[in-house]
Amino acid sequence: MTNIRAAKISDASRIAEMIVTNYRINFFHIFRNEDYYFRELNVLDMASEYADNPDILANTYVYDDGVVKGMFRVNEDELVKLFVEPAFQSQGIGGGLLNYAVNELNVSWLWALEYNTRGIEFYKRNGFRFSGEKMLEDGWIPLLKLTKQSSED
Repeated sequence: MTNIRAAKISDASRIAEMIVTNYRINFFHIFRNEDYYFRELNVLDMASEYADNPDILANTYVYDDGVVKGMFRVNEDELVKLFVEPAFQSQGIGGGLLNYAVNELNVSWLWALEYNTRGIEFYKRNGFRFSGEKMLEDGWIPLLKLTKQSSED
């Protein structure tokens, strides 16, 4: 996918917009925390997190075909975030971003919210499997570790 590039500071607000929108759509119905999802979680603060932190920005990539439609962030071989603007989902952008992360950046694993069945199914369709490892983020949010399976598995 040739439309994937390293993120720039000028992408920070667009990245933040996609993250906040996806968090609200995908996770609010699970956690029902209005204070977090509609006060604490906001585009301005998220954009600052990306624009003001060179390490985060340096490990973030976007899908840009004239409009930034998707993003992912890595930490070494871990996929930390992957989001596609909801208006552009189901067009192969997420799969393209994930394939780029795996093939070009050697991503081999990620943590997924156990309740995020749609996301987990997406990763499974793209060759990731539950490793058997679980953890509780912040002491109560259940995450599953998914690892990329080799073609021989």
